[in-house]
Amino acid sequence: MDNTPEQSPLGRAAGGSTHYDPGLLYPIARQAKRAELGLSDVRQAPFFGADLWTAYELSWLTPRGKPQVAIAHVTVPCESPNIVESKSFKLYLNSFGNTAFASADEVRERIRADVGEAVWRGGAAGSVGVRILLPEAFERERVVELEGLSLDRLDIECGHYTPAPELLTAAFDEQPVEEVLVSNLLKSNCLVTGQPDWGSVQIRYSGPQIDQGQLLRYLVSFRNHNEFHEQCVERIFMDIRARCRPVKLAVYARYTRRGGLDINPFRTSHPGALPVNVRTARQ
Repeated sequence: MDNTPEQSPLGRAAGGSTHYDPGLLYPIARQAKRAELGLSDVRQAPFFGADLWTAYELSWLTPRGKPQVAIAHVTVPCESPNIVESKSFKLYLNSFGNTAFASADEVRERIRADVGEAVWRGGAAGSVGVRILLPEAFERERVVELEGLSLDRLDIECGHYTPAPELLTAAFDEQPVEEVLVSNLLKSNCLVTGQPDWGSVQIRYSGPQIDQGQLLRYLVSFRNHNEFHEQCVERIFMDIRARCRPVKLAVYARYTRRGGLDINPFRTSHPGALPVNVRTARQ
């Protein structure tokens, strides 16, 4: 039986484990939500990309029992059949806390193997990217805002607070443009708990010029919507693709952290380099 969000650790008291336990990871199939977007096969989605995770609360013990701390960057390809439910990811990382490892390299390889097994379970074999930053590298971690023209400068009236793709429109009878647009007003709610998820979003496209005021109203319309971060970004991508018909499109959202984790999905119509995983001020 497939794991469901309702069966996950979200919204339940969970003490986790004081020792390393990869069984805490809870994969959830992407396909159920993608089917709502008209995608019948997770392997045939019209986008590329990945989910960029940052874990700020990673710690383990040396063989002599001394605690170590680090930041982990984990990259999960969007073609993997599963996501990992975020609370289960936190509990899994917490389980490293009282376990001795020989080195940070061993920790990295454990995370790579365990998360890779969870997100690729039930599909073709695949991998995830993992980078461990030790304290001596912390000062090199930058705070950078998303590049682009701010939609939030627009003084508009908003009245839709559940996704309203019908708001989207573009100038199909005019010359195509290339634009990068950003907003800090993206807000949705956890699919299970209903708790708020706050984010910033960048939309990079070429093609018919998208009406900026209507795009901002559309992004605001996610305000009372219950869906995981990855699913919201894919919904935004598919709605813009269907309604505005861009030649190229990339949607990138950076959500504020919860439980020491932030999740930053990136979806693009054309393969290319992933964004550099640097946090924004709100993260």
